[in-house]
Amino acid sequence: MTSVWENLTVDARDPSRLAHWWAEALGYQVISDKPDEVEIRRTPDTLPGIVFVPVAAPTEGKNRLHIDLRPADREAEVERLVDMGARHVDIGQGEVAWTVLADPEGNEFCVLRERAA
Repeated sequence: MTSVWENLTVDARDPSRLAHWWAEALGYQVISDKPDEVEIRRTPDTLPGIVFVPVAAPTEGKNRLHIDLRPADREAEVERLVDMGARHVDIGQGEVAWTVLADPEGNEFCVLRERAA
């Protein structure tokens, strides 16, 4: 017997704001926006979703789990995300073929280079 991946859960100081940010970043839809849980999905019937739940404490230290994005144009996507409120971060990655950003609450994610044809 195996499990089905239902959701990725993200702790957030402002779940609604962060969920709407990620929905815009990913082209997802907000499926549910309640005070104790906000869920986004690609479409209402597509899993997995991303669920944002409230926490009082800010993110401390490097995330142990993060999202990797692979756009068609990395430079344009990094610029778009930074314009939306992401920021560049240095987590000690050195010279790499991806860009590390943090969302408005400090959660790191990577923007990878375009996939080779």
